[in-house]
Amino acid sequence: MLTKPAVLMMAAALAGSAALHAQSYPVRSIRLLIPLAPGGGTDIVARLLAQKLSDKLGQPIIPDNRPAVDGVIATDIVAKSAPDGYTVLFVSSSHAINPAIGRKLPYDTLKDFVPVSQTASQQIILVVHPSLPVKSVKELIDYAKAKPGALNFSSSSSATQLPMELFNAMAGIKMVHIPYKGAAPSLNDLIGGRIEVSFSPAVATLPHVQTGKLRALAIGDIKRSSALPDIPTVAEAGIPGYQATIWTGMLLPAKTPAAIVERLNKELVAIVREPSIKEWLSQHASDAVGSTPQSFGKFIETEIVKWTKIAKQAGVKPTD
Repeated sequence: MLTKPAVLMMAAALAGSAALHAQSYPVRSIRLLIPLAPGGGTDIVARLLAQKLSDKLGQPIIPDNRPAVDGVIATDIVAKSAPDGYTVLFVSSSHAINPAIGRKLPYDTLKDFVPVSQTASQQIILVVHPSLPVKSVKELIDYAKAKPGALNFSSSSSATQLPMELFNAMAGIKMVHIPYKGAAPSLNDLIGGRIEVSFSPAVATLPHVQTGKLRALAIGDIKRSSALPDIPTVAEAGIPGYQATIWTGMLLPAKTPAAIVERLNKELVAIVREPSIKEWLSQHASDAVGSTPQSFGKFIETEIVKWTKIAKQAGVKPTD
């Protein structure tokens, strides 16, 4: 049996080994799990930041898109990965919304991860296909009331489904939900006229609004978009109190050494606060954040509480 001094010496040795490992981190490529399909707003931001982070760390960061089950598959992979900093998760609002709507998860949303930083807050845009004879939120509501169940809306994840379900509930209308595995396939069907309406992430949607392929009716946020200053917010357009955005951030498996978390946080915060990145985000209706691990963890907790209330109000339950 080991004596108490021997146990303490072993613990000190292990702690010293972890600290040394963290100091040399990273020594090889890092896998970045993205829970959505390529081409969507979260994916675009993740890849932009991954390239910048790779330059800072001196090692490749390899994006790995796993869009199944609203991000649960990718998230579970990270939850069960070695806590060594070489498997990283880039999440959006769906990370907090999944438990809020009662989805059965193979991991604990809070306990199985350590936050690194919230990276950005992205606006969502209420858009319709140009063939739909509505040019305002009021006209959309009137149309939906006149033809209940006739309109289909797409979502790329629960992060865009729940804002539309909230819109339905607050407007007193019913549009049919058609789920997709990412913003790109959702937008493709919307542009093709197979779907009529969507609350879509600004990063992926703005180019199609600017070229006239989609018609923007309103901004989900409480403030207007600098990229579309003439488009009102949903609250301004007739639904007072409405507000919804999408946030993004980075997580690591629980028990990842603090030194690795701090290194990634330091580099990621510096990147999102670079003038060129802040300007790029602003042009795509997004705000740079760059938070501490502690504040990001608290933010996720408050998001779960907020969306749980909204899910109950809108009567939303998981579709899979």
